[in-house]
Amino acid sequence: MEKQTFDEIIRFGIVGILATAIHYGIYGVLQSYIHHNIAYTLGYGISFICNFFLTAHFTFKKKATVKKGIGFGLSHLCNYLIQLGLLNLFIYMGINKGLAPLFVFAIAIPINFLLVRFVFKHA
Repeated sequence: MEKQTFDEIIRFGIVGILATAIHYGIYGVLQSYIHHNIAYTLGYGISFICNFFLTAHFTFKKKATVKKGIGFGLSHLCNYLIQLGLLNLFIYMGINKGLAPLFVFAIAIPINFLLVRFVFKHA
């Protein structure tokens, strides 16, 4: 693996941990008060905004352009749909609503890295 790719993965991980903490924190607070899908969506949306700018500037050292924003948005739309489907699957399987996102993140984050890396390398 090239050093540049390795460094991107490390920086992606740092940004991902921060974005995931924001997402999970908002979800954790709101899921007791509103439907879990709405809480999850609000957390995702807020963390998405932070994630885009950090991913552009910190992870891939690129400008945050409209074109990259659209590609990032589309990759995250795919990621969001995967995550929401997995969240509901895990809750349906009996996993606690508070813990289910942790299982979702374990599956969706590697997929998201590949999608986002493609956007920032080719857009």
